[in-house]
Amino acid sequence: MPFANFKVPAGTISAEDKKKIIERTTDLYVEIYGERARATTVVLVDEVTDGGWGVAGTVLTAALLNGET
Repeated sequence: MPFANFKVPAGTISAEDKKKIIERTTDLYVEIYGERARATTVVLVDEVTDGGWGVAGTVLTAALLNGET
């Protein structure tokens, strides 16, 4: 079963954006594995709370990502 898990900052993408991620990821798996993969492809879009993730030892926040201080 193809599986993809996207982690995004909470409140930064719309329901329509999530729908696009799910549809396009499913289509990509179908392109690779064939149409049989569509029925079993699982795509999760998890919203991570502000400050709940980081890169290179730095906690990331929405303000930091938006260039705010």
